[in-house]
Amino acid sequence: MTPGQRFRIERMGAQGDGLAVSEDGRRLFAPLTLPGEVIEASISGDRVDGVQVLEASPERVPPPCPHFGVCGGCALQHWAPAPYTAWKTGLIREALAREGIETELLPAFTTAPGTRRRVALHARRRGREVVLGFKARRSWAVEAISTCVIADPRIVAALPALKLLAKPFFEHPKSAPTLHVTVTATGLDVDVTGVEARGGGLSADARVRASAAAAAADMARVTLAGEMLYQARLPMVRFGPAVTPLPPGGFLQASAEAERVMAAAVTQAVDGAGRLADLFCGAGAFTFPLAERSGVLALDASREAIAALAAGRAATAGLKAIDAEARDLSRRPLLAVEMKRLDAVVFDPPRAGALEQATEIAASAVPLAVGVSCNPQTFARDAAVLIAAGFRLESVLPVDQFLWSAHVELVGVFRR
Repeated sequence: MTPGQRFRIERMGAQGDGLAVSEDGRRLFAPLTLPGEVIEASISGDRVDGVQVLEASPERVPPPCPHFGVCGGCALQHWAPAPYTAWKTGLIREALAREGIETELLPAFTTAPGTRRRVALHARRRGREVVLGFKARRSWAVEAISTCVIADPRIVAALPALKLLAKPFFEHPKSAPTLHVTVTATGLDVDVTGVEARGGGLSADARVRASAAAAAADMARVTLAGEMLYQARLPMVRFGPAVTPLPPGGFLQASAEAERVMAAAVTQAVDGAGRLADLFCGAGAFTFPLAERSGVLALDASREAIAALAAGRAATAGLKAIDAEARDLSRRPLLAVEMKRLDAVVFDPPRAGALEQATEIAASAVPLAVGVSCNPQTFARDAAVLIAAGFRLESVLPVDQFLWSAHVELVGVFRR
């Protein structure tokens, strides 16, 4: 590590760190800085450490969380809302530009603090005590938290109970439990991973103690890597008109508020379609709002998600026909010939994108496609395939449901 040097922050990088330029022209990453600031710091590899802000940006604001700067969960609480949102929109614009794509970027939707309904909390032993929190910045260590300004208040209120719940999962010295906590309509659902399974797995005594801790806190369900440990009530979530069971460890959008906005954008884009496909449908976040107006073919690789969707469909009246099938669309995409009777296709793939599926949509005669993505880079790659086949990317809606992070979601509308 070198002695302190002066740097000017040129701009923000794609991961939420400032790009610092030294007096001799060297460029490095500078966390927790903002464009235009002058700092003094030491060089450590491709980054700077020990940042002291000599000239602060007028866009710098007091971070609302007492753990900010040490906790690695948030990177940008110190940035004023308007330039922060403009930067997130810029991430999408830059990803599209790298593929030569221009389109209308709609005003971004940003979730409010306190609306994150699922978090992953890490538990660690420190002597006889258990600490619960998030990974510290640039470290494997866990920063114990007493609050979280992005999380749903029901998660924050449950932190002491979740800490007690974690205790029985430390039987094996190599266990490093992570509690995946989700707020549902019927209570908290917790799936625990990172528990060493060698030596017979969790003992009967530990299972009893975990169940007792869950019962004392009135949690809906606790599972161990999907295996049932405790259930008082089936965790249920609402997707449009339907209330659907949530599979253990099942995928759910981080914010119900953002999910509603994305679902509204999707349904508005396909309004008037008689028959459509919802690809990578999960448990039905878009399927059920779509099925209020159109027949839907719903496909997803997760059999558990499809089973949950089927249960929600059976319990909901007034929907158009939903045909749901478990199908790995990365290995076996819906073929162009199978889309002959479709008026529109909706696709919401994981971060790796949907290149194989986009290729089939491009080869089909479907006139309308709507892509939902959590990765602007893979979205842009897939969009280029559709555009080359005659689609036009009509508009993109940026959605910021991972507040104060470098992640941004989007909804893009393609028309022939």
